[in-house]
Amino acid sequence: MSLKIGNTELRHGLMLAPMAGVTDRTFRRICLAKGAEYTVSEMVSAKALCYEQKAKKKEYETSASAALASVFKGDEPLAIQIFGSEPEFMAEAAAMLESGEYRGCISDAGPAAIDINMGCPVKKIVSNGEGSALMKTPALAADIARAVVNRVKLPVTVKIRAGWDAKNKNAVEMAKMLEDAGVSAICVHARTRDQFYSPGIDMEIIAAVKSAVSIAVIGNGDIYSAADAKRMFEQTGCDGIMIGRGATGNPWLFDEIVCALEGREFIAPTGEERVELALKQLDTMIAARGERAGFVEGKKHMAWYSAGLRGSAAARNDIMQANTCDEIRAIFEALLEAQ
Repeated sequence: MSLKIGNTELRHGLMLAPMAGVTDRTFRRICLAKGAEYTVSEMVSAKALCYEQKAKKKEYETSASAALASVFKGDEPLAIQIFGSEPEFMAEAAAMLESGEYRGCISDAGPAAIDINMGCPVKKIVSNGEGSALMKTPALAADIARAVVNRVKLPVTVKIRAGWDAKNKNAVEMAKMLEDAGVSAICVHARTRDQFYSPGIDMEIIAAVKSAVSIAVIGNGDIYSAADAKRMFEQTGCDGIMIGRGATGNPWLFDEIVCALEGREFIAPTGEERVELALKQLDTMIAARGERAGFVEGKKHMAWYSAGLRGSAAARNDIMQANTCDEIRAIFEALLEAQ
C-alpha cells in the first residue's frame, strides 16, 4: 500500500489534516516524528497574500499570510493549503508559494504540493463563497482548480466535503470535475457542510468517489484509532487517510496505525511520556511564536494531552485558566501523582 503525489511517495498514505489554529509548524513536526508521512499547512487566504504584496504599510514586510505559508527544511513533505473563491487570486497565490518569491517569505524549502480548501464549514469562510460553499458551485470550483493547475508545476490537490447538506451530496460530481481540471488527488471529508464535525461519517461517499475517478483519493473523518483507520481503508478502497482531531493530544495515533498496518505491536505512551511531549510542545511553541501567543495557543494542546489521564476533566479547566508555564507544569505533576 502506497500513495504518490507528484514526486512524494507515502508508504502508508498517512497524512495530518490541516486545522486552522492547530496544525502549526510545531505540531506538524511532532506528528511527522510520530509516524505521519505528509502534512498540510493551516489555510492561507489567497486574496490576503496577493494584497499584502501591494500594501504600502511596513508591517506587511512580515505578513501573517507569509508566515502561515512558510516551509523549512525538516518540515517536508508539506503541502500549502490556500482558500478563496476567485480563480485569478488563487492562481496568483499558488504561483507565489511555488516560487517563494513574494513579500514576507521566510521559507528555506519548497512545498510538496498546493492544496485547495473546498471543505471549511466556518461561517465567515462560507459567507464569502469560499471553503465548503464551493460545493454549491461545482463549475466555479473546477475553474479555480484549473486556474491553479495551469499556473504551477507542483501537484495540486483539493479537500472537499460529501456535499453542502444531506439533500445535496455531490462529492462524486465535484471529484469528476476536479479530475478533469487536472488535480492530482482529492481528499473527501465524509460529512456535509451542515454536519460540521458531528460524529458519524458517510464512508460510502468516499468509496463512491474512489470508484468514479482515477486519481488518488484520501479519506477523512472520525479516525481516532488504528481500527478506525483500517476500517476506512477496507470499506472505501481509499489510497490514503487524513487525520485531524484524532491526532490532537495524541500524535502517537500515527505510530499506532503504522504498527497495525505492518502487523507490529504498538506500545502506548505512558503518562509521563504524554506529559513530557506536551511540555516540549509548549516550550517550542513559545520559542517560535513568543511568550504570549505561544502560551495562549499552546493551552488548548495541553488540555488535549491531558485526556485519558485520571482527573483530566478538572485538569483541563485548570489548564485553560492557567497564566504561566509553571502553573501548567504543576497541573501535570498533580495529574501524574493521581494516576
